[in-house]
This record gives sequence, C-alpha cells and structure tokens, in this order.
Amino acid sequence: MRARHLWLLGLSLLGAGGASMASAVQPTTPGKLGAGMSIYMQMGGNPGDGATLGRELGAADAAHAFGIKIVEQFSAWSPEMMLTQFRQALAAHPTCIAIMGHPGDAAFDPLIKQAESEGIIVTVGNTPLPAAAKSYVGGGDGYAGVNLYVGGEITAQALLNAGLKPGDEALEYGVFNETERSQSDRGLRDTLTKAGVKVTTLDISPQVDADPSLAVPILVAFIEAHPKLRAIGTQHGGVTAFIPQALKITGKKPGQILVGGIDLAPATIAGLQSHYITATLDQQLYLQGFLPVTQCVLSAAYHFSGLNINTGAGVETPASIGGLIPLIQRGIR
Repeated sequence: MRARHLWLLGLSLLGAGGASMASAVQPTTPGKLGAGMSIYMQMGGNPGDGATLGRELGAADAAHAFGIKIVEQFSAWSPEMMLTQFRQALAAHPTCIAIMGHPGDAAFDPLIKQAESEGIIVTVGNTPLPAAAKSYVGGGDGYAGVNLYVGGEITAQALLNAGLKPGDEALEYGVFNETERSQSDRGLRDTLTKAGVKVTTLDISPQVDADPSLAVPILVAFIEAHPKLRAIGTQHGGVTAFIPQALKITGKKPGQILVGGIDLAPATIAGLQSHYITATLDQQLYLQGFLPVTQCVLSAAYHFSGLNINTGAGVETPASIGGLIPLIQRGIR
C-alpha cells in the first residue's frame, strides 16, 4: 500500500509540474516580431551562385520567421556597386540596411552616418568595418562573418597538415587590393610564409572577381610555368570552385597539388569528393544571411546593440564533407 501511495503521489506531482509547464510566459508581441519592418540587404555576388546562395536562403528564412520584408541587392562583389546600393537603400528609407564591408570604412562612413541620422539601422556581414563597429555598435551595427585573417590562417594550416612542407612552392591567388577583404588572403599567405613555404602571390582582377570562370586560363598558365608547384591557396569562393578544372587541364592528379579554398559551391564539393581540393574554409553562409536580419529586427524592436558573431572557424575536407551533403543540397550549409 505504501508503495502504491508513493506512486500516486509522484503521479500527482508530475501532473502539477505539467500544468506549470503549460502556463509558459506570453510572447512580447501579438504577431511576428518584425511585422511592418523592412531591410535592404547586400548579398555580395550573383543570384544563386555558390558563394551567395546560402546567404540568400538564410536571409529568406529569417525574413519568413520574423515577418520582415527583405529587398536583396547583388553586386558581383563590386565595391563601387555596394556603395551605389547603399544610396538606393537610403532613398527607400527602410528599417535597416545590411551591407558588406568591401569598400572599406572611409568610403562607407559618411553613408552610415547619414543612415544613423535618419534613424536607419545599419549592420554588416561577410567583411567587417572595424571603425563603424566602434562608432555605431550601440545603434545595432553588428557583424556576422568570419574573422578574416584567422580564416586565412586556418586554411593555411589545413594545407600544412596535409603535407605542405618548408621549401615547397605555393601560389596564393587572392584579392589583395581591398583593405578588409584582403585580410583572409593575407592570413593564408603569411601563415604559409612563416612555415617556410615559398609563396608567390597573384592578385585576382575585378574581372575574375565578377566571373570566376576567367580564373581557369590564368591558373593553367601559372601551373604550367611552375612545374614544382605544390599548393594553391585562395579565399575566393568562386575561384575555389574552378581550381579543379585548371588542375585537370594541366594533367594533374588528385592530391598532386594541394588546394586550400573557401565556401561550399557545388563544384567545390565535387572537388573535395574527388580529392582535387584538400580543404575549404566553411563560412556557414546561411548564418551570414540569417543573422543580419535577426540583428535588424532585435535592434529595431528592442534597441539591442550590435552583435559580433564569427560564422566560421573550421574547414571541410574529403573526410568530413559526406555528412553535410543533404544540408548543402538544401542550400543551408
């Protein structure tokens, strides 16, 4: 009887606990938190490309979850176009503007200052604006993206771990003419150089930046002119996807030249699976779309200050890519 009494008492307490759990606190708004808000958002490349799609999908999902209207802007990575798009967004007077820092602090500062004076929240993704972060963090200027220099270091270390040795020859093919964006390629180059690797740097032109397929003949020519080349590194997602094509044209076998890149474009995934690509930095682009929209809504609704979130701190390799394929096919990873 005593055991039965204790069992009934326990059941009663469980029921009381269940009732308590059912009376959860009420939401702070009757509808979606971002209802009535709008955000103009710079996506970077071209619609649907491998270095942009994840960001588009993350932003779309956040907009759906919060009920905020989103206007996408694509620039083919042109800093000048990004500045033009900011001015277009200002004219529309949205709740927020989400930008990429490629043009740099000096170019963006007067525009951000104008937006702030008009009550428009500005937040940053993919490439940081350090001065803006210090000046406008209280108004919601956050950052969602990789610590660029560290990202380059991580990619370089993956090449060293794969067997790149002191005295080996390597190419670092990157964007070196943009102050902040170039930090990732500098981190890759510097880390290899400190390890004793003989690094040649080659600057990605604006034309290749906009159309990475143009990198193929450039890479083919470089590979043929450097028969002892042991590694290629880049922090350009579009170019990463075309490196295997250049290697095949020059008759290189998988692993003969180590490749460290960035992002998870379909051709990059195929390159990992075929072992033509050794490692690629995973920026988790979906988060670079989702988080700036979240920042906008939270800052507009509740006056939260800017959040600085590192969206990528590791690489994907031929050994790790398999488990991510279903999510990659959905555009989430």
